[in-house]
Amino acid sequence: MTTTLITGANKGLGYETARRLVEAGHTVYAGARDPERGRRAAAELGARFVQLDVTDDASVEAAAKAIEADGGLDVLVNNAGIEWREPDGYIPGAAELTADALRTVFETNVFGLVRVTHAFLPLLRRSAAPVIVNVSSGLASLSKASEPGTPHSTYPGVAYPTSKAAVNMLTVRYANTFPEMRINAVEPGYTATDINQHAGHQTVEEGAEIIVRMATAGPDAPTGTYRDVDGPLPW
Repeated sequence: MTTTLITGANKGLGYETARRLVEAGHTVYAGARDPERGRRAAAELGARFVQLDVTDDASVEAAAKAIEADGGLDVLVNNAGIEWREPDGYIPGAAELTADALRTVFETNVFGLVRVTHAFLPLLRRSAAPVIVNVSSGLASLSKASEPGTPHSTYPGVAYPTSKAAVNMLTVRYANTFPEMRINAVEPGYTATDINQHAGHQTVEEGAEIIVRMATAGPDAPTGTYRDVDGPLPW
């Protein structure tokens, strides 16, 4: 039995990924900050709820101890993420970027990923087939952002793409350090979720496809890659 933890699993891509992995026979821990929402989602999914705020050391440590006590972990899906938006939905650009805003986004998207990964590495290293999937974004591609006229280069926000570029580098460094693990960054595509106010053109079912694919990757699967459903992406 494969045991999987998904952060931010009470809605959107995390929820759909959890649903698919439960369906595939995984024992899934649905991680969520809000206990009420998390328990409700876990009950709907047939998953196990674990309270997990990726920005809080004590919450992450408690989750790691709880999952260790239940038997360990094989797959970690670092899905929790935020974008910096004004209350009216406006995404501030480079001229308006502040250190505080960048720090807020990095606290969840980067520091949260590191906090969770660090806490669960001891459990993953005991697994016979450990896997880490880091949910990144196509906006993280420096190559695509450097191409004039592309959606990647014209995207107004700075904090979110920068945070996901950091996620890509972390993915490579972790993969280099732990070659026995399958550690990859994935781009779900422009999926309709809360993070983009449901403006995305893909469904969560479509967006979760690459996450599920890499979460169920076997020992012969690639590691240290950045990819979408069609294959590797340019860094």
